[in-house]
Amino acid sequence: MLNRTRNSHTARPAQPVAAPRRRPGARVVPPTAPGAPRVGGGVHALVRGEDNARLFDYEQRVKAAFDAIVPALRRVSALQHEEDFERQAQAVARERLGFELPAWILADAWVDQLDMRRLYAWCVFETYLRFSDDFFSADPLGWADEGEFQAFLQECGFHILDISPCADGRLAHVIRYVLRLPYRTVRRKSYAGALFDIEDSLEKWGETELLRFREGTPNTADAPTRYLKAVVYHYSSSAPDTEGCAAHGSDAVRAAEAGRERLLAFQQAVENSYCCGASIDLLLIGLDTDTDAIRLHLPTAEGGIEPGAWVDAAQLYDETRGLHARDAGERIDARLREAAPEAPSGMLRLLARLLENNLSQIEYVQRHHGGRYPDIGHAERFIGAGKGFEEVQLRNLTYFAYLDTVEEAAPDLDVGVKIFSRLNVGHGLPIPVVVRFDYHGKVPAARERAVEHCRRVAGALAARYPALAADGLLHTLQLVRDIDHEQGVGGRVEVLDCSVREPAQEAH
Repeated sequence: MLNRTRNSHTARPAQPVAAPRRRPGARVVPPTAPGAPRVGGGVHALVRGEDNARLFDYEQRVKAAFDAIVPALRRVSALQHEEDFERQAQAVARERLGFELPAWILADAWVDQLDMRRLYAWCVFETYLRFSDDFFSADPLGWADEGEFQAFLQECGFHILDISPCADGRLAHVIRYVLRLPYRTVRRKSYAGALFDIEDSLEKWGETELLRFREGTPNTADAPTRYLKAVVYHYSSSAPDTEGCAAHGSDAVRAAEAGRERLLAFQQAVENSYCCGASIDLLLIGLDTDTDAIRLHLPTAEGGIEPGAWVDAAQLYDETRGLHARDAGERIDARLREAAPEAPSGMLRLLARLLENNLSQIEYVQRHHGGRYPDIGHAERFIGAGKGFEEVQLRNLTYFAYLDTVEEAAPDLDVGVKIFSRLNVGHGLPIPVVVRFDYHGKVPAARERAVEHCRRVAGALAARYPALAADGLLHTLQLVRDIDHEQGVGGRVEVLDCSVREPAQEAH
């Protein structure tokens, strides 16, 4: 187990010294890559500069904590044959990572080589726990008025926005950063290729409608609002043939068409299972993971989706730059009406807000990342497997594999392991997997079931990837979390077990 008391207050992640801006194995392009959006000196009238500054500070603080691990451990490795190695190693860890290393790992360094794989996994898990505690304690990405967005959503004709992005870590920030939406109000569940589970979404639809019928939440069942289901696929403008969605062979057209087909299948499933009046509305969004600019595929008059037609936020940013806020907003509205003249006014109003929100993110990338991210490819720090991870709202931090069992999510996990085989294993580093299941504490025996889920999945991971596990190249941290916790924004995670643990001491 990690040497922590999970119920006590934990300080925020330390401010490490100059951490690298990329992971080992991550593909990097210079900020001045051909075709990169130009970096301007002014701020777009619709851009929220204060929000950008706050989000950038958070991104830098969290990622710096993770990226400080490798440099710190390199320094520790260089010290392992010094006479006072343990003291020096702990001093390095406190200074650069903000916590001490497991003494039992350091104590054996004089006998053999220091086990850097276990030490690396332990540091990733400890850094994740500190980051997670900070998120649930301080609410750094909180939204000032979540009720305002829910009211706006209903005014547009919808009672819920359910978004399924690709599980690729380059889309993990799609809610709070790319679309600038309150993460607690919007449902997010990620799948490889954005190919969401239709049965799971059908279950969520039924749960939502039951709450409307029984509790009037978020509005009553007779209110003229609809369920809005969205898919976010992705592509790369810098390297379209290699850095797009792996699940679709880096083919943006295939990714868009697959998202459209899955949305239509879900719509058909709802109508077949209930009735035509239970129809939902659909939204297809494309994301350029190099620049965070979105493209919105507009609905047809019949409520369908045309995958070959869209409104591009990057073009609108350039087109409206230099205009006053009111004029820029009117230009966005006009472009949407021109592109989809028969679309419902409420849908167009929502799309206009999404485009306007994305302008802030486009300028965020321009101002803080030179127009496009230096890590245009994968650079995730760990795999998140199970159900939960509400706190992960940062790009390239986590590869998601939402699952109940390893068997059902085998394709998603295999993609994640393939990604980390290049990022980590190719450099001798292990794949850290955080296995987590959130539960409703008000439901009898819910925690016990979540614990069992964790143990089963952790065991199945070792069984599915036995060579990696045997070589110390796959490590797991098991967590559960009570999402009905009454304090703050929800209970913090509870550590159950970890594959990096101190060997049991035999009795003499």
